[in-house]
Amino acid sequence: MWASLLKSIEERDSFNMKKKMIRYIINRILLCILVLLGVSIFSFGILHLAPGDPARLLLPQTATDEEINNLREKIGLNKPLHIQYFVYMKGVMKGDLGTSLYYKAPNLDLILDRMPATLILSAAAILGSCLLAIPLGVIAGVKQGSFIDFFAILFVVLGQSISIVWFAILLIFIFSVKLRILPSFGYGFRALIMPATALGFEMSALITRLTRAEMINVLSEDYILAIRAKGIQKYKVINRYALKNVLIPITTIVGLTFARFMGGQLVCESIFAWPGIGKLVMSAIYGRDFPLVQAVILVVASFIVLINLAVDIIYSFIDPRIRYN
Repeated sequence: MWASLLKSIEERDSFNMKKKMIRYIINRILLCILVLLGVSIFSFGILHLAPGDPARLLLPQTATDEEINNLREKIGLNKPLHIQYFVYMKGVMKGDLGTSLYYKAPNLDLILDRMPATLILSAAAILGSCLLAIPLGVIAGVKQGSFIDFFAILFVVLGQSISIVWFAILLIFIFSVKLRILPSFGYGFRALIMPATALGFEMSALITRLTRAEMINVLSEDYILAIRAKGIQKYKVINRYALKNVLIPITTIVGLTFARFMGGQLVCESIFAWPGIGKLVMSAIYGRDFPLVQAVILVVASFIVLINLAVDIIYSFIDPRIRYN
């Protein structure tokens, strides 16, 4: 009797937890849809309110007013803004992000062609940052007041203070101009080193600071002190118990930073001429290619929203202290 009662209570609690989880995920998805809708409205309005006429830029300077008006009518720029927006969103719902005015090709094909380069650069920057920052932060947290701790603090201060533009130019000056061991532009493994370093420098400082702070907090917890009192070696305590708890917030930061990299590589890709989405959108902005800029913003925003959604869901499974209200 008691066994069946306990089983029914467990089944009820499990059902309620699943129900709360499903409700939480649905709410997050609806919020993501609202965010993407807001991004589409904002980007569409800002781009079309900017000065300049794309039709005039696409035609030679000798074009007549009649030719310019014909082109504006052909690409739909003569319609009111709200009509242009509804036409644009109607195409988006069908998977059509429009056609580039400059490249004369579907925007989605152009973006997918540049996406691998951006993903490679983001992954390289994050991997290099983690391989450097996590061990440095752990050692600095364990050995407070040591030379390594001082070096880690100095590294954090520099990483969060130096501009990516200045740091990228410094790397080009040292390794391309003076030493001549790395190319300043191009696509490939050797050309990847400097842009990945410039992009991941700030993230390395952030992860180092977070790892050091979390390691100090975890090592001062009562359960760690109790484990140390049992005579277990210090490195085993750090690897088996402390590091696991430290990696939870780092995982969240890495996921959110990866999403930020997808939308924040404009400067880095432009400086190193890396053939990614950032360089594509810069050329589209300079050429007043409204459809391509809108498509890039929408795709990057969708990618960022999906990563944030995935991080929230994964983190909720990792940390059982989260409640779904």
